Amino acid sequence: MKHEKSAKLYQEACQYIPGGVNSPVRAFKSVGLAPIFVSHAHGSRIEDIDGNSYLDYICSWGPLMFGHSPEFLTEGLLEVVQKGTSYGMSTPIEVEVAKLIVQAHPAVKQVRMVNSGTEATMSALRVAKGYTGRNKILKFEGCYHGHSDALLVKSGSATLTYGVPTSLGVATDVIKDTLVGTYNDVEGLQQVFEQHGNELAAVIVEPVAGNMGVISATKTFLEEMRRLCTEFGTVLIFDEVITGFRIGYQSAAGYFGVTPDMACFGKIIGAGLPVGAYGGKAEIMALVSPVGPVYQAGTLSGNPLAMHMGKKNLEMLRDNRIIYEELEQKGKKLATGLRESIKALDLGYTVNQVGSLVTLFFAKGPIENHDDVMKADMEAFNRYFTALLNQGILIPPTQFEAMFLSQAHTDEDIELTIKACHKALEEATRKK
Repeated sequence: MKHEKSAKLYQEACQYIPGGVNSPVRAFKSVGLAPIFVSHAHGSRIEDIDGNSYLDYICSWGPLMFGHSPEFLTEGLLEVVQKGTSYGMSTPIEVEVAKLIVQAHPAVKQVRMVNSGTEATMSALRVAKGYTGRNKILKFEGCYHGHSDALLVKSGSATLTYGVPTSLGVATDVIKDTLVGTYNDVEGLQQVFEQHGNELAAVIVEPVAGNMGVISATKTFLEEMRRLCTEFGTVLIFDEVITGFRIGYQSAAGYFGVTPDMACFGKIIGAGLPVGAYGGKAEIMALVSPVGPVYQAGTLSGNPLAMHMGKKNLEMLRDNRIIYEELEQKGKKLATGLRESIKALDLGYTVNQVGSLVTLFFAKGPIENHDDVMKADMEAFNRYFTALLNQGILIPPTQFEAMFLSQAHTDEDIELTIKACHKALEEATRKK
């Protein structure tokens, strides 16, 4: 495939935007390529400005449960735009979306709309600190909760990709109260609480990590986390920015049968428009201004366009929950095909799959935490990515992310992808 137009535009973009991109993972830096620039997308396919068409397994990093530009979502959007794109005032649809979230999620009795997942997690932690009167928080290595200062400590996603576990510009005083545990390590979790339990305001966790590749928390890990948080009066926060309404309509809380005290959302609740939200128990959310003393505000929060898209998305998921079974089967079909290729080629690689989230790790399993992921053969993954791109298959340009499937991905799409992956694995692992 030729990418002359994208390459030229990238050179221009680098003059005006740091690294030529507005989010690091888009740069394709970790795979040694210039990024592609998108022209348009529909269904399961995306097209770049050079006219190349790709089967898309990024799906805007998760929001697109029904694929790109489904008619039921885009219908009526122009009418909403013509009424006004932003008011800085309350609108009825904000209440409708909040009601949908509260009715769906086991932990959420009240919810506050914000503009991004980063804003959601940052705000939830502030509320948890206000509620408990404590300062320390516990996160887990490899889990990514956005780029707020207190959480940029051994984080995942693009930070991991570039091999920088923390960020310049983050004051040590800000992160001194952030403890970092090992994902899925029950004994380690218990030790943290033994030493710091009475100081911990909150534990924040991705129930299914998606930013060091797909790694599911074990139910034992989550249940022990719930028990310890209850015992020590610590607020348990599920970061459901990825898992929220994707692995089930009740999100990860319903999927695992473990109810946190608070939850953070993004992606799907805006169906691809910028959005975030955080919510939780009524007594915790009662601390949020203007009712309580914990301040948080946002001019564009509850934006009518995002709420319009989110409402339609959530209502379709609520009324058609069979989609979760369908996506589970699609995920299993893709994962099974990848595992068969790995076996046929006698490769020591691992495939993790939860619902419609899939990652092929270029490392021997089981892959259960950050240390396991870091054993992956990054150079082989980079060759694999390039080989897939040349066959018209677009996956995340880093070993540390999830492939996202949507309802728009057909069985034929998945079968084509499995064949392309087999060929790409052959190319990536061929002995020189």
